[in-house]
Amino acid sequence: MKPSDIEQKHPRLYLEVCSHSEDPCLPLHTSIALFLLSYCECKSFKVFLVCTKPGSPQTFKSQLPESLEVCDIELEALPPLVRGCRLPAVLDETGTLCRAGLAVVLRHIINTTTEADPGRNDVSALLGFKKTCLKACAEVSRWTRLCEIGIPSAVEELLNNPTVQYLQLPLAILTLEQRLAEPVKVHNDDKIRRQKLKQQKQKESNESSEGQGKADAESQPRQSVQACDGLELRAALAKLSVDSVPSAATRETSEIRKVKTTDLPPLEHVFAEGLYFTLTDVVLLPCIHQYLGSIQAHAVGVLYRLPHLLRWYSRVQEVPGVLRAAKACGITFFIPSLSSPPGPAIEDIPASQLEHEHQEMTTQLPFVGGPRPTMTKLQENGIEAVFAPHPCPAWTLPWDHLPEAINPTEGKMSNIRAVRKRQQLNNLVAMVTELARPGNTVVDFCSGTGHVGIVLAHALPDCQVILIENKEESLVRAQGRSAELGLENIGFIQANLDYFTGQFHIGVALHACGIATDMVMEHCIQAGAAFVISPCCYGFIQNANKFSFPRSPRFQDTLTYKEHMILCRFADQTAVQLPPERRLIGKQCMGLVDLDRSWAAEAHGYSVQVMTMEPESCSPKNNMLMGRPAQKSELEVGVRQVEAPGHN
Repeated sequence: MKPSDIEQKHPRLYLEVCSHSEDPCLPLHTSIALFLLSYCECKSFKVFLVCTKPGSPQTFKSQLPESLEVCDIELEALPPLVRGCRLPAVLDETGTLCRAGLAVVLRHIINTTTEADPGRNDVSALLGFKKTCLKACAEVSRWTRLCEIGIPSAVEELLNNPTVQYLQLPLAILTLEQRLAEPVKVHNDDKIRRQKLKQQKQKESNESSEGQGKADAESQPRQSVQACDGLELRAALAKLSVDSVPSAATRETSEIRKVKTTDLPPLEHVFAEGLYFTLTDVVLLPCIHQYLGSIQAHAVGVLYRLPHLLRWYSRVQEVPGVLRAAKACGITFFIPSLSSPPGPAIEDIPASQLEHEHQEMTTQLPFVGGPRPTMTKLQENGIEAVFAPHPCPAWTLPWDHLPEAINPTEGKMSNIRAVRKRQQLNNLVAMVTELARPGNTVVDFCSGTGHVGIVLAHALPDCQVILIENKEESLVRAQGRSAELGLENIGFIQANLDYFTGQFHIGVALHACGIATDMVMEHCIQAGAAFVISPCCYGFIQNANKFSFPRSPRFQDTLTYKEHMILCRFADQTAVQLPPERRLIGKQCMGLVDLDRSWAAEAHGYSVQVMTMEPESCSPKNNMLMGRPAQKSELEVGVRQVEAPGHN
């Protein structure tokens, strides 16, 4: 069936199809999406299998739920927005909003299911407490990165290169095992932990009254990896409407109430994020199933190192709907057997590496100290903040003549804030207008509700503008504003930055928080695109998966990581209510952090200017970085005096 034969009134889900070695199979992220569709019994999407390697979708028939309407599509036939993203991806009915990336697509499937059937509480519960499960993007959440990227990548690497890796536990798998062994922190856990203490005391009392001594206790068989007794399991199953939690109406005895919280027994994991079955378990299940299946067949001794993971794998199979969904996707679960003696010796991950990964999963502590010693050290090495003059400080958009939906006052903000927002937009639009040429693609990264991107699409009708934002609510609102204006040169992508792979000419970002500024710059450098970026939230900067600080060789030779973090911390000290001398130091720290960024870009052949937005009062974070690839000379870029649209 061809894509043209499918009605376009439904959202379209695009999933990748490829082959591992000689045997065709579905990539893990495709298997995960299909499993969730089956679990949710969702039929709202038209599913397209994107063939990235030779092979017919008929080969995968046993792994495709029969309830889905599926057709195949070639890469060249993908809609432009989808083609510029990593799969999986969903294109909405209008063809202007694309949701890309595993976590974003899975959350959208859940929301679509519950909108169609509000009674599916089991599906809405997958999003967890306050519906935040896997909501934080992988760039800022190490837990999301582990589940969405780390574990699927580790398992697929093992499947692609099995002979070398069976005897070494992947770091991502060991990290998950370590997390499952830790005590659970859940909402209202104090109440549940007191109930657990009460049960423990009742059990001790019963055993004592029945005269069961130590010998009887030792004679009991050890708990198998499939067993998961106690209050945690009952609470988990109650959430799934399978069992009931012990009634909380009965007040605990004074003896139980007086126990300090620190002395209460910890709660143990039942599922991946704690007591309750969530989207995280759906993501992990196809991955861990394939991993354990491979280990069971080739290196059963490894299983002895993963008791918590084995218990989780067995417990997930008891969730209502899981077996049905697995059967529809051709997944046959098994009970891991530990009856065989350990196999060949298993290579250990160095403790230092695990400790490093564990530290990455925790928030770094703030540094204590002032910026003056660090600034003095830089000055002694000839490094000082330098700001280029603003090329067009008086430039402004004709706000009084623009449609209402373009004006920042359209949003819920005060008049004073709206004025400052217009001033910020003047600065960025002026720089982008200077760089843009007809036919260019301009990407507004971290676009929010579209203040920058919508203005650019209106001001540059001969350019294509794409807004990229991870928060669905903001992007849907931007799409509504765009529809009201009738803009046809604009598209929307809900995704983490890493999932956008399309080509573009100019990247822009207004107040990109923390390392988002560095990610946008990196994206632009990889694409050979110019950039106009206003950084923000310097205090959130810290070493991440892809970035380490300082960024440039010269700063690296001068400052330690800790000293650079001191600069970042004090770069946030620019609020208007602070004393003038303190704000001045904050501005200098901002300039130094952005100087380091600009030198890092220049090492890739860019010409970068760090300047201050006009007027300076438009924002406490008023720095702006404009960079151009050096291979594009000023004659090619065409530096010119910028005129506001509609002005003579």
